[in-house]
Amino acid sequence: MPMKHIFFDLDGTLVESALGITKAVQRALAHFGIVEKNLENLEVFIGPPLFDSFQKYYHFSKEQYDTAIDIFHDYYHSVGIFECKLYDGIEDVLRELVENGKKLYVASSKPEEQARKVITHFGLDDYFVFVGGADGDHGTKRSTKAAVIEYVMRENHLSNQKDIAMVGDRCHDVLGARENHLPCVGVLYGYGNQRELEQAKATVIVRSPEQIPAALCQL
Repeated sequence: MPMKHIFFDLDGTLVESALGITKAVQRALAHFGIVEKNLENLEVFIGPPLFDSFQKYYHFSKEQYDTAIDIFHDYYHSVGIFECKLYDGIEDVLRELVENGKKLYVASSKPEEQARKVITHFGLDDYFVFVGGADGDHGTKRSTKAAVIEYVMRENHLSNQKDIAMVGDRCHDVLGARENHLPCVGVLYGYGNQRELEQAKATVIVRSPEQIPAALCQL
């Protein structure tokens, strides 16, 4: 594997986090009289910054978003953050990469404190050199995936893009990587789809965690 440093998205790449996130969104929408009984319809909120999703799918104003995000966090911080599970086989992949001398990092759109809690909850700390996330929900320095990736690179003094690759499930992961001149392995077992990843121009696309190491060899 030529790449030395591998950045992983969290939700939809390392952990299956749909239940906690969608239930938190469901509660936020209910405050505004919007009833969404099918949680699968809210999986579009997983991955991108929450402000973008509330605005895109429900046309929320900044004021509505501020209220919605408070309700979201009330549920998510206490309950929803742990309503998730590791994808089958992902820990084996992390172990294989580390045993092959790779240095692993988390680059998540989730606020950094929350990302660290999830990694610790599943006992994954020893696999990762650094866990990086957003510094807020909207309009902050690290509210985009591109900014988070740049932050992880800067904090770890990584400047050679030829040594770094991103792994993620949504177009935001691919586009954020491209903005930082990095290749990206798109994964289909998360919350994105083939068309989304192809349109964003993922370098390689895989269907299961087990295919990630081989995909990294193709970069």
